[in-house]
Amino acid sequence: MSNRPGYDEEHWTDYAVGALVAAAWDVASVLLIGGLLALAMTTKAQARDQGQWENSDPAIAEWYRELRMPDNSEVRCCGQADAYYADRVYAKDGKSIAVITDTRPDEPLQRPHVPPGTEIVVPDHKMKWDRGNPTGHNIIFLSNPNAAGLREVYCFVDGTEG
Repeated sequence: MSNRPGYDEEHWTDYAVGALVAAAWDVASVLLIGGLLALAMTTKAQARDQGQWENSDPAIAEWYRELRMPDNSEVRCCGQADAYYADRVYAKDGKSIAVITDTRPDEPLQRPHVPPGTEIVVPDHKMKWDRGNPTGHNIIFLSNPNAAGLREVYCFVDGTEG
């Protein structure tokens, strides 16, 4: 007989099975939470094609569809519903600032309004330089506003042909 308190030699298998079930539950919980987090991270910035490309130049529409994030090539930068012209860009305190210059109506593009003149800090890892830009405009791709009204920068693409 063991000297350990609470140890019962007759029922040691009950304790062992209970411990295994608890450990399996812990592993399953971690895998479930990890899977949900991975799903959330990969689906966060999926492009919103809601028919807004129907009246666009086919070459430009294709460019939007093929554009990938510079820091995650598996995820699209999004589309015209997330895109705003930002033809003024300047540097301040070592940061790139894009100024929204887009006066196109938001409704046909099915996007939230961002007033012209809005300044947005563009993180360096969101600058995209590896593809040309057939639009002739600098374009910044933004998330919808969060609960605090803030937007995440998905991509910034320089307006020059590449």
